[in-house]
Amino acid sequence: MKNLKYIYLVIFLAFAGCDNDEFLDREPTDLLGEDQVWANEDLVFSVLADLYNRLPDYQGLENWWEYANFDEAFASNAGDYWRHQNQDYGYGDWGMWNYGYIRDVNLFIEKCEEATEISADARSRFLAEAKFIRAMVYFEHVKRMGGVPLILESMEYDYSGDPTYLQYPRAKEHEIYDYVIAEMEEVKDDLPNGGTKSRATKGAALALVSRAALYAGSIANYGQLTPEVSLPGGEVGIPAEMANAYYTTALRASEEVMALGTYGLFDQEPDKSENYTNIFLNKNSNNEVILAKDFLVQGRTHGFTIENIPRSLREENTSGGKMNPSLNLVQSYELLDNTFAKLPTKDASGNPIFYDDPMDIFEGRDPRLLGTVIVPGATFRGQEVDIWAGYKLADGSVVTSGQLGGQAQLPGSNSSVQVVGFDGPIDQMEWTAQNGFYLRKYVDTSVGSGQRGTGSAVWLVRFRYAEILLNAAEAAFELGDMEKAAEYMNQVRRRAGFPIDLTPAEIDFDRIVHERKIELAFENHVLWDKKRWRLAHRVWNGESVSLTNNPGDALAVSTRVFGLKPFKYYEPGSPNDGKWMFEEFLPAPVFNAHRFRLGNYYSFIGDNVRNNNPKIVRNPNQ
Repeated sequence: MKNLKYIYLVIFLAFAGCDNDEFLDREPTDLLGEDQVWANEDLVFSVLADLYNRLPDYQGLENWWEYANFDEAFASNAGDYWRHQNQDYGYGDWGMWNYGYIRDVNLFIEKCEEATEISADARSRFLAEAKFIRAMVYFEHVKRMGGVPLILESMEYDYSGDPTYLQYPRAKEHEIYDYVIAEMEEVKDDLPNGGTKSRATKGAALALVSRAALYAGSIANYGQLTPEVSLPGGEVGIPAEMANAYYTTALRASEEVMALGTYGLFDQEPDKSENYTNIFLNKNSNNEVILAKDFLVQGRTHGFTIENIPRSLREENTSGGKMNPSLNLVQSYELLDNTFAKLPTKDASGNPIFYDDPMDIFEGRDPRLLGTVIVPGATFRGQEVDIWAGYKLADGSVVTSGQLGGQAQLPGSNSSVQVVGFDGPIDQMEWTAQNGFYLRKYVDTSVGSGQRGTGSAVWLVRFRYAEILLNAAEAAFELGDMEKAAEYMNQVRRRAGFPIDLTPAEIDFDRIVHERKIELAFENHVLWDKKRWRLAHRVWNGESVSLTNNPGDALAVSTRVFGLKPFKYYEPGSPNDGKWMFEEFLPAPVFNAHRFRLGNYYSFIGDNVRNNNPKIVRNPNQ
């Protein structure tokens, strides 16, 4: 019947065409012609907005599960347990080859250059924004794939049967970084100095230079550690002698952002943990964020809070608690005296340490911990999150339940009491604090944000001022300027709540790595930082080791995600009865260690791409 309707429609149009030729010549009322679009600034911006919306994020609020790929988080969702069970990363796991997107941006730029019916100021800004988007897309390609064909114009096939003129070879890796840097330097002054967080600005252009130059400098510098991760044509690998020039560019661009006077560290709350949390929630008076994907501006929301709100505080009977920050990350938050230490679960003799309150074990640590992670005993939205694994008896046995908030009888009692938290942890119970923690960062405090009909409008931060300071600190460190390195890093740490500055002599590579790990956790940096420092194959080396005893060591192996179980101690008459004790553990679904191979440093280029273009060479070690 459906097909017949289409046939009738075709017949009707055919007869209508015979009787009235004007019927088929009418202008459509539901489509806009190209000339109409380029004569209206609002319509041009709508096309540009679509290009912005397509910017890729390997980890983000719309694909939360990717945060659990390494050692930052455990995926408390049965469909994602495989992330902790596949030992080897795939060669194409973070690959990208999106020349359809690049062609669309190139077309926009060409049409914009020809547009005469929009104002000169609007045209200049639209062009600069489109070039910013194109540079971002090429940056995404190069950090994943290495050098890729650098195509800056739209191409059309002439149907001659000879496609060779469309076949570009891969550019050298450094040539893509050089393009990104040069393009942003060229257009930065055509962009506004602030005034928006969701569109390109001068600050965003400089932030991209800062990040891209730092990446290129790191690859040139630390690529010497992995000479086998290179290609003879330079498509992969950057000469070591180029490192200092890139570091110098990164430092200069970072300091230029600082000199704009537009951005600064968010520091409005006396509670440093709350202050850190609100960097990602406060949109009204926040001059730290330089560029963000603001969903509300796009007229839509996302489900990140629905998926990650604590189970006991769900706003409707849907998921929640799907991602648990790892103990690996939690123990990395140093003490406020600038020293590193594991969470104290046992004394020197191996006996358990007892606490009056479950929060006491986290006392005296970097406040960013509680701004990033909901730990046992913490509150969210004004309510205590109920995380505890059961009662631990004097003989070491445990009284617990397989149901959230479950009840049972304790020895010597005739009545039942609650023996496990309404948030767990319970082994292999998905959508709970299965490893003892929930995520705090990016989880919305607004009522209704945990409902599917409403969702959350929290933005995804792509560039912020704290990263600029850390980029500057790292670049200065690599250039041997320890005074600058210390000052820029200490600005971030002071805001975090550290009372004692690090001295220039205390700034070393381990400190650089650690500070980025903590400040930028769950912000899509962990993979790219480990790759550019050539640490990934050493930290995620496939060995099933225990939780490290040295969380401040950049080379500490971290291949499996651990958890922490809080227990209430039960021994009537004992001075420790009713107190809290903790045990480190490996969640049951985690039974393989991550192994990052040398072939993972640059993603696999598909056979279809290389078959269509024989000039494309393969990436190494695959």
